Amino acid sequence: MPKLTLPVRLALLVAGTMLPLIIFAVGIVFHNHQRDRQAATQRVLETARSIRLLLDAEMQRMTGGLQVLALTNSLRNSDFDNFRRVAVGFIDQYGKDGVVLVADRAGRQVFSSLTLDTASLPPRNNLEILEKVFTTRQPQYSNLFFGAVKQRLIITVEVPVMRDGEVLYDISFSPPIEVFQAIIEKQRLNQDWTISIFDSDGVNLARVPNPQATIGQRASPSLFAEMFRQSEATLPTVSLEGVALITGFTRSRVTGWTVAAGIAENSLVAPLWRSLAITSVIGGVLLLVGLGFAVRMATTIARGETLHDLLIEELNHRVKNTLAILQSIATQTFRSASRTERDKFEGRLGALAEAHNLLSTDKWQGSDFQDVVSRVLRPYLLNTSERVKMFGPRAPLSPRLALVLSMILHEMATNAAKYGALSNDTGTVTLDWEILNESPGPKLRMIWTETGGPPVTAPVQRGFGSRLIERSARDQLGGEATVDFLPHGVVYTVTSALEIDG
Repeated sequence: MPKLTLPVRLALLVAGTMLPLIIFAVGIVFHNHQRDRQAATQRVLETARSIRLLLDAEMQRMTGGLQVLALTNSLRNSDFDNFRRVAVGFIDQYGKDGVVLVADRAGRQVFSSLTLDTASLPPRNNLEILEKVFTTRQPQYSNLFFGAVKQRLIITVEVPVMRDGEVLYDISFSPPIEVFQAIIEKQRLNQDWTISIFDSDGVNLARVPNPQATIGQRASPSLFAEMFRQSEATLPTVSLEGVALITGFTRSRVTGWTVAAGIAENSLVAPLWRSLAITSVIGGVLLLVGLGFAVRMATTIARGETLHDLLIEELNHRVKNTLAILQSIATQTFRSASRTERDKFEGRLGALAEAHNLLSTDKWQGSDFQDVVSRVLRPYLLNTSERVKMFGPRAPLSPRLALVLSMILHEMATNAAKYGALSNDTGTVTLDWEILNESPGPKLRMIWTETGGPPVTAPVQRGFGSRLIERSARDQLGGEATVDFLPHGVVYTVTSALEIDG
């Protein structure tokens, strides 16, 4: 998998930070939409109930007025001339289109507020409700039907006229349909609402919108079936115009009619899409701004890294030149020295160069101890890798510690190759290290153990290498070093304070 560049990594980081926030905002929008939908569902039912109460109050007022007319002596005595004056006062409350009729049980009209010539009036054509009045002696409310006198669709309120404990007449009142139309138009909140009053057969007797086209039509199929299953409910429906609605309906116990109120689904969805659009635009702008900022930061950081790399390369170049000059000076200085002494110095100088190369590879950010060991012991591992065994955890080192430990390891390996376990064909070296968590800070302890080499004898005096190891451990590593000349082989123990960030 190709390594991602810094701008790409920063862009992914910004996207990974912004996208969850955008998704969270979208979740809040949907949550608010669901809450608004639940509130709308409750609101349509409450609106339907409110209109039903107004309708019931109006119908009970009509019924009460008719019951007062039914108690007049002029009507019970069939004095229709005097009764006309009383009836006209009742009709004036509702306008000129209201009609009061009085009929006997056979349906013959004995009085009409429209004409004095009752003999020319046709018989009542809604005999079923007429019979209910005479049978039950209770007020009745008709469904929508075509009136023979008015010659249009009407509804009637029917009240019995009693005399001597018997039903003498049926008095009916057909109010203007506009009375019911006015009730629902006043309660309509806005054009997103559809409100209807249905008779007990589920036929519209008042409706908004489009009353002219829909009065006399049955409720939409999605609502019609449910109206006869329960007296009150909320459900999704489709209006006669094909508009998706959230509808609430309730049936009147007074008239048996049903009031339904519905709000258009798109009136709830439109705010959702508007909120989503606003959220998306804001989120997109923030994401673009974040990406732009990330690219700008990445460019700045990349320039800084380029300059850093350039300085490191320049430093490496100068250090290598210095080491080369130092090697040349040493060659001239030690011209009269023995070959052994020159090899020792050049070996130490080479160890310093190897440590420098390792740090250069890591851009002078430190190295792991195992990498330092592998670099220093590489010449001895080429042909005798099985004779050098290493055990220990990862131990990050600062650049200073890496250089000093490289020099110490070089001295140990050089002595082993010349005088110790690596000077023959059978000896082995084991290098163990561990991290000690001590106060005031962690320490690295390494143990170099040689076995199988020539017989070991303690030197009469310490050489330069031993002094280098001991002084470096004490002065440069903040630790200590010991050398034990045991019969089976030399054992070096070196401790160093760890400066991970040094």
